[in-house]
Amino acid sequence: MKNLFPQRLTELLKLNKISKRALAREIGVSAASISDWSTGKVQPTAENIYLIAKYFNESADYLLGLAD
Repeated sequence: MKNLFPQRLTELLKLNKISKRALAREIGVSAASISDWSTGKVQPTAENIYLIAKYFNESADYLLGLAD
């Protein structure tokens, strides 16, 4: 199964015209964490997936590739 989270996060950043640094500031994590998540180097915690989903008004299922 392919991990779609990095792709979905990158798409949402571009669509909403927000930088990784700005998102990091909004959800209370480091910019390096956002960078690592967007490249697939590291997986975010469930809490961070929740915060990203809430920020972008998307479902966690969408972010994880379980829904379109």
